[in-house]
Amino acid sequence: MTSELNKTFDPAAIEGRWYAHWEENGLFRPERPDAQPFTIVNPPPNVTGSLHIGHALDNTLQDIVVRYERLKGKDALWVVGTDHAGIATQMVVERNLESQGIKRADIGREAFLKHVWEWKEQSGGTITRQMRRLGCSMDWSREQFTMDDHFSKAVLKVFVDLYNKGLIYRDKRLVNWDPKLKTAISDLEVETKDVQSGFWHFKYPLADGVTLDDGRDYIEVATTRPETMLADMAVAVHPDDERYKSVVGKEILQPITGRRFRIVADEHADPELGSGAVKITPGHDFNDFDVGKRAGIKPADMLNMLDQHAAVVQTADELVPEEFLGLDRFDARKLVVERMKEAGCLIPHVTTNKDGEEELHDAEPRTVATPFGDRGGVVIEPWLTDQWYVDAETLAQPPMQAVRDGRIEIVPKSWEKTFFNWMENIQPWCVSRQLWWGHQIPAWYDDNGKVYVAGTEEEAQAIAGEGVALTRDSDVLDTWFSSALWPFGTLGWPDDTELVRKHYPNDLLVSGFDILFFWDARMAMQGMEFMGDVPWKRLYLHGLVRAADGQKMSKSKGNVVDPLTLIDKYGADALRFFMASMESQGRDVKMDEKRVEGYRNFATKLWNATRFCQSNGIGASNSVAAPEAKLAANQWIIGEVVKTAEALDKAMADLRFDAAASTIYQFTWATFCDWYLELIKPVFQGDPDAMPAKETRAVAGWALDQILVMLHPFMPFITEELWHAQGDRPYELILAKWPAPEAQVDQGAVDAIDWVIQLTTAIRAAKNELGIAPGAKLAAFCPAPSDLAKRVVDRSAAAIERLARLTPVEFAEAPAGAAMQITAGEDVFIIPLEGVIDIEAEKARLTKAKAASEKERDSLAKRLGNPKFVEKAKPEAVEKAQADHAHHAAEADRLDAALARLG
Repeated sequence: MTSELNKTFDPAAIEGRWYAHWEENGLFRPERPDAQPFTIVNPPPNVTGSLHIGHALDNTLQDIVVRYERLKGKDALWVVGTDHAGIATQMVVERNLESQGIKRADIGREAFLKHVWEWKEQSGGTITRQMRRLGCSMDWSREQFTMDDHFSKAVLKVFVDLYNKGLIYRDKRLVNWDPKLKTAISDLEVETKDVQSGFWHFKYPLADGVTLDDGRDYIEVATTRPETMLADMAVAVHPDDERYKSVVGKEILQPITGRRFRIVADEHADPELGSGAVKITPGHDFNDFDVGKRAGIKPADMLNMLDQHAAVVQTADELVPEEFLGLDRFDARKLVVERMKEAGCLIPHVTTNKDGEEELHDAEPRTVATPFGDRGGVVIEPWLTDQWYVDAETLAQPPMQAVRDGRIEIVPKSWEKTFFNWMENIQPWCVSRQLWWGHQIPAWYDDNGKVYVAGTEEEAQAIAGEGVALTRDSDVLDTWFSSALWPFGTLGWPDDTELVRKHYPNDLLVSGFDILFFWDARMAMQGMEFMGDVPWKRLYLHGLVRAADGQKMSKSKGNVVDPLTLIDKYGADALRFFMASMESQGRDVKMDEKRVEGYRNFATKLWNATRFCQSNGIGASNSVAAPEAKLAANQWIIGEVVKTAEALDKAMADLRFDAAASTIYQFTWATFCDWYLELIKPVFQGDPDAMPAKETRAVAGWALDQILVMLHPFMPFITEELWHAQGDRPYELILAKWPAPEAQVDQGAVDAIDWVIQLTTAIRAAKNELGIAPGAKLAAFCPAPSDLAKRVVDRSAAAIERLARLTPVEFAEAPAGAAMQITAGEDVFIIPLEGVIDIEAEKARLTKAKAASEKERDSLAKRLGNPKFVEKAKPEAVEKAQADHAHHAAEADRLDAALARLG
């Protein structure tokens, strides 16, 4: 029994209702114990987060896959959860407390963590509620959190086991230090911004009366960070630089500190850049750290001149003048320049003013790429500290081999090169953070600094021995460390659970390319180390969602698009379909609200088509297989369903979301709504109880059902609503069966309908080109008809008149006079135009329009042929020029064809 649909499609009226129904009835994880498993884990968003447009893309693609696999009958598990987001969460809670006049340090760690858990319970579910609005069919009954007890158990075991294998260790190295948050941060949490600064040139005096071959008693060095000279430990020159070969191994006498250090030969120094000599501060620069190690300076001996606040402190050799101690790093910069200038060691930057006079400046103006903390918002300082590290080089070997031998397939394959480049050059992974919120490192120290790593304090005490006082490491683990366990920790590991046995390895991971190294690669490392197998068989990497002009979205640019606003305006289905249709492997998605609106119109088209079906007694089908059909139009639509299902299966197997979306869109809009419903309209104008009407109702109802099933992964809400509106069902659409028509199709019938469509399409296009009214009926002559043409015209003259508006159609020579030609298959039709249009006026109009398009085409071709334009113009400008050129070229060809029709 069908239920009458409202005249207007309103997404807001159905989305919340259906989502609640699916979730409350456990339909996202139906009981299918004997079915083939399919497993996917959602990249856990920060518990502090809100749904952004990147989440919308990532989650839409995953939901399409998991709904598709569920419809294919698999035991589809989509693991969902959130990340505890150490820094972000701690910042949020600290801000909340400070607004009440409470400081973290005043209440202590235990009380602070209690406040964090209270915040998590009250406010930590924002993003998961928003994911529901998008239609994500995750198994919420098993929602995970990286600080859950069972997950924390897995994290501690991994740390202890890696330590015992020698794959985790404590070391002194440089880290990205955030002086505001007072913690080390990962590269992903560093934003590089261009800052207007300076490039200072200084004289570094050679010690002991040594001079260069040119007689100078100093080496010129240049730097954008003069303050770091307080901890300089070397000057590097290129080993092949003839200017400095005589002084390699000699010493510099640094003017401010009086520190003596050697001149070392190292290929890091570029002879073509500046003076070719580089000051080396290994404790405060990542490149200098490596130069220092190559020069034989041990990390433990590298000088540190800053504290956790980025204020100057005394170095180990106590050579920093007292006036610098306690200064902020940027205040110290000014004082260093001042003192070097006073000592005659500043080499001024010389410019010439408009009057031709020389002017002296302390520094050369320079735009400097400067690292900022994405949350703290201050300049990041490379800082030498003791941290915990994972031997990533060792753990990287099995995942690289798994990609090489195909156990992990990266899609698109082009990302393999980046994967190998990162993994082959991987550095030790810093996993400690100076925070309170997170997994506290399971390490305890005795009074002599000896470390004991164990799962519990009792175990650590047993290792240390009775009576040894122990203090626990106050640091916590990087959140990437815990999320690296997501594919198996969420299934109950380290316990031997049924979920682990059935759903590991996962089948697929969908991820943004920007976390290929930070998360994806690390999951591969930990999964292969602890599970002995890959974490997932395929890794699909999608691009970014960019603004319409191709720029990266950012709050500062004001071009951020809120997916929830788009859902409010157009519905979740429209946004989802936009994401799928625009997701072309290897390319970023350009935001286009007009296209989102267009897919809302697509949903409306399907809604209205279903209302048409209802008005003609077409309801739910009771069969997965296609009904028996004798009418050509019905046999044709069954054949089109078969082809569409095959094309969809291939696109989904290849993870070509754009091809899949295009396939179901074209079938729904053009094949079913525009052609099939038009073809069957005459059937319902006769006897409703006659065989043709009964057969057509059965086939049309079945074909509409197949659309709803095939479209469901992309547009779950409207399809579920229409599925139930069409009649009583034994199950919800979300649990329906994927199309299996099992139909024998009469090829002759298919050829006949295809011929009618080609004829109709050709005549409509010709009318449009020549400005003829769409409804105008025209005579047509076919002097040499094919057997197919004779058969179709004989049987379907009424359909040809209704669709193509051709009457009569005669198999004879056309009368003399102006006419146009169109083709259908191998048949050529002559359409007389005398008295239909003003031939000469139409020729003049088309000629003028063609000339205008050709002029634009040629002008754009000339611009695109200019290498300077292609190289120097913004990428979006070049892309627009290419698109405009293609448009005008096509338009010129179209108009040329229209003129040719007129003879």
